[in-house]
Amino acid sequence: MSTFCESFLHFKPIYQTRVWGGRTLESRFQRELPDAESPFGESWEISAREEADSKIVGGSLAGKTLLEIWGDADLRSQIFGPDAPDQERFPLLCKILDARDKLSVQVHPPDSVAGELGGEPKTEVWYIAAADPGAELYVGVKDGVSEETFREALNSGTVEELVHVIPVKEGEHIFIPSGRLHAIGAGLLIYEIQQNSDTTYRVFDWNRVGLDGRPRDLHVEESLRCIDFHDVEPSMDEPDGTFLCECEHFRLERHALESGNTVGAVTEGRFSILTMVSGDLSAGGEIWREGDFLMIPFGAEENLPLAGDDGAEFLLTTW
Repeated sequence: MSTFCESFLHFKPIYQTRVWGGRTLESRFQRELPDAESPFGESWEISAREEADSKIVGGSLAGKTLLEIWGDADLRSQIFGPDAPDQERFPLLCKILDARDKLSVQVHPPDSVAGELGGEPKTEVWYIAAADPGAELYVGVKDGVSEETFREALNSGTVEELVHVIPVKEGEHIFIPSGRLHAIGAGLLIYEIQQNSDTTYRVFDWNRVGLDGRPRDLHVEESLRCIDFHDVEPSMDEPDGTFLCECEHFRLERHALESGNTVGAVTEGRFSILTMVSGDLSAGGEIWREGDFLMIPFGAEENLPLAGDDGAEFLLTTW
């Protein structure tokens, strides 16, 4: 087991403005955003990218970044465990998405074409943390849609009619593999676990302009090479007990702890990223509530976070 002395790691969020974003991170989670007016659509909670490298808050590693601890062979072994992928960069990216308006209709490149297009493959899962009445996701294509009919719809401005629409509610989830056409609808707060990638090809953006007042770039030809036109009218995924989904990049579970129990009852010595859904966890004078993310190192056994008086519900991401 690990000899690492910390029972948890907490990172400072990195906020991103988006034309479709809002202020829900402030109003729902009482967070202090970087300014008082901008629409913040994303909070990168755990990120190891050169342009957005998460810093540890508190503990013996305070101030170190995720890139630094992943790049230290001893720390990597102690914190992330023997099942961690042998990759140059930490392979996951964890976000909160605040969609007050619709996101673009887009696709992420699959492995088979990502390198050729100069992008990074990106598979992800969405957990619906909150949904306004009537909120929807756009996922996959409708039955009978081909690349040819899709291209025709792009030329005629009728793409929206060909994308499959799914009504959603709080607590649901859906897996989004690379190559799946998708867009998040308005009025949704989403926890996203994904490959560490920032490659998105927009194929349609509702004819709107960006924060700079100009139409946002589209990537039509790249998108058409990536979209899986056999992915017809998918539905939201169903949980199997605590299990939500699994792929080669991550496994996602949802757990509930009764008051006074430690997260060790479900982490079971595994490296884990916890995403708080409800209730609270506490350890070392810190408290985590809805919307908070924390990392539990591989093999941590002592001073683990405890569920509060009302228990705790959280998502658990592991290898």
